[in-house]
Amino acid sequence: MMDETLQWELIQNGREFTKGDRREDPYPDFASDQDLHRPQPPLVKAPMAGEDARVALPRDFDALPMRGDFAGIIRDRRSNRVYTDQTITLEQLSFLLWATQGVKAIRGKAYATLRTVPCGGARHEFETYLIVRKVDGLAPGAYHYLPMEHALEYLGAIEDPEGTIDRTLEGQTWAAKASAVFYWSMVPYRAEWRYGIYAHRVAMIDAGHVGQNLYLACTALGLGTCGIGAFCHEDCAALFGLDGEEEYVVYTAPVGTVRAEDQAREQAFYRFVEEEGL
Repeated sequence: MMDETLQWELIQNGREFTKGDRREDPYPDFASDQDLHRPQPPLVKAPMAGEDARVALPRDFDALPMRGDFAGIIRDRRSNRVYTDQTITLEQLSFLLWATQGVKAIRGKAYATLRTVPCGGARHEFETYLIVRKVDGLAPGAYHYLPMEHALEYLGAIEDPEGTIDRTLEGQTWAAKASAVFYWSMVPYRAEWRYGIYAHRVAMIDAGHVGQNLYLACTALGLGTCGIGAFCHEDCAALFGLDGEEEYVVYTAPVGTVRAEDQAREQAFYRFVEEEGL
């Protein structure tokens, strides 16, 4: 067990990391690479596979059955950990990808992208990877989203998708029935180029924007999701070929089909509250 003094020091360091008060700036001479006029990093990661591995995604969502009552979507947004292990459509997955990282416009020749989620300085420091289990029109396996093209590239088959989900998500076996699992990586220098030592605080907020849009989009489609912060850094990096330093996974979320009658099973996750009188 970790020494309690060390544990408290780590907690305090984490709190200092997130504080926004810079009236007494500890680094008054700091200048970002943007301030120093150094080259801007690429807006997105280059494709990892050849064009023959690319799947164009539909962009017309008008025919997609979707709830239109926004107040109801906000009210009914919830975390779902019980999935029915059914297939979702390519159109549904396309909408979820667009809702979380879709590009709406480009500013300048390649200065910034305007997307479906807000982001500090329009840096959009995230990449989207997927384990696909049951999506119409897609072979099961690992994928990488190309937001500029609104396309997926197939990275390869996964011998045991359910076991891989279980392992990368630290033994959360319930997630293995998801139709697809989102893994968001961060390319930190995209944000560091502008914000330097303060970039990572901004990135935490940006990750929340992405996750909430997934929740709302899933609710609108009648699907379920659950944001997960417990995952194995090394296994996730190995799965998608990330170096773990200049790019690493920071957030995950399974997406699956759900049904109303399973809500009682959802309550079982919080049985400890009653058992322990909390």
